[in-house]
Amino acid sequence: MDIEQLRKLLSISSNIKWAKHCLERMQERDISIADVKSCLQTGEVIEDYPDDYPHPSCLIFGRTEDDKILHIVVGSDNSSLFFVTVYFPNTDKFEADLKTRKR
Repeated sequence: MDIEQLRKLLSISSNIKWAKHCLERMQERDISIADVKSCLQTGEVIEDYPDDYPHPSCLIFGRTEDDKILHIVVGSDNSSLFFVTVYFPNTDKFEADLKTRKR
């Protein structure tokens, strides 16, 4: 996915859709909407899921406003953003760089 296109969509709040699952996880993990937006604005795509349904999506590595590493899964139909989930990565599933998934 094109990170610049995702950032353009982020700039218009009517383009943003939040999955119930994402909002629940944000609340559980004390992650704010501003943190999610910061992650997308400063982050990079580390995994691409072009065949996801109902929209292609990707995993983004970025940082919260207070510089904590964050992962978000976001999909897009080229006119809207769909935030699927958000979490703080750990070394159980990722290498020490928190970008590379363990195999």
